[in-house]
Amino acid sequence: MGPMNPWNDPAVVYLRALLGCRIARLRAEPDRSKGASAIEWAIITAILAVIAITIGATIRNLIVNKANSIRTE
Repeated sequence: MGPMNPWNDPAVVYLRALLGCRIARLRAEPDRSKGASAIEWAIITAILAVIAITIGATIRNLIVNKANSIRTE
């Protein structure tokens, strides 16, 4: 049995077909406001994810630093 190609997995093939249909439908519409709206949502989501990761990392660092200072005292 040779190495499996993950692109041939049925779930991946289905998702690729679904995405292709959605993109074709958006390109065919005369009003592309849905596409612009999707891009705006993607940008907003990415910004919120970066903020959440930054806050999480900051809180983690504060906790680790406090834990280390408690151990050394």
